[in-house]
Amino acid sequence: MKLEVENITAGYGNITVLRDVSFKVNDGGVVGVLGRNGMGKSTLIKCLAGLILPTEGTIKLNGEDISKLLPHARANRGVTTVVQGRGIFPDLTVMENLEMGRIAGGRGKRNRLEEVLGYFPHLRERLTQLAGTLSGGEQQMLAIGRGLMTDPKLILLDEPSDGIMPTLVEQIAATLGEINRREGTTIVIVEQNLPMIFSLAEYCIVFEKGKLVAEGTCEKIQKSEILQEYLAI
Repeated sequence: MKLEVENITAGYGNITVLRDVSFKVNDGGVVGVLGRNGMGKSTLIKCLAGLILPTEGTIKLNGEDISKLLPHARANRGVTTVVQGRGIFPDLTVMENLEMGRIAGGRGKRNRLEEVLGYFPHLRERLTQLAGTLSGGEQQMLAIGRGLMTDPKLILLDEPSDGIMPTLVEQIAATLGEINRREGTTIVIVEQNLPMIFSLAEYCIVFEKGKLVAEGTCEKIQKSEILQEYLAI
């Protein structure tokens, strides 16, 4: 799914966070969103998901303007969001959480349970376990798995490595890469973990105070002074 963001401005009430942001993600592409805390990255994800609407500019999916569509309408078009903090239902079982993803995908979507468990075999062993009793890494796997149950064409991820052991971060990054390669799923990922971003994404955009201030291939970003200037690395 091709994503085109054109000159969007967005925020909360009278507070403007994103200012005149434009970028594109080709069908099947993976784009990493970089920047220090408080620079507008999570607001971008919320705007793409429909949780907040832009006051200016347009968001297009495969050429369709979805700028004013609410989250459920975007989900029906193949957009799924994995929020920061995972957003699972802690008092439901792993299986029930996955089923919620299937239901959210709407009628006519194929049941992807076996595929999801193939990507995340840890979850197969814990289907009857309450989601709130899983480790942080397992909860993140569940959150991504629940998103996959909607049969998405575009996955939006906000800080998937947050609070997770490094070994599981590597595993999750590898699985996301496998999903992208196998299914051609377009991915936009906000992440502070630079090794994870550079192992997964092919292109990066960098935010500073709500503006897109730099972009390029991950190789270009790594070799430039951008990391020092905007990420304090």
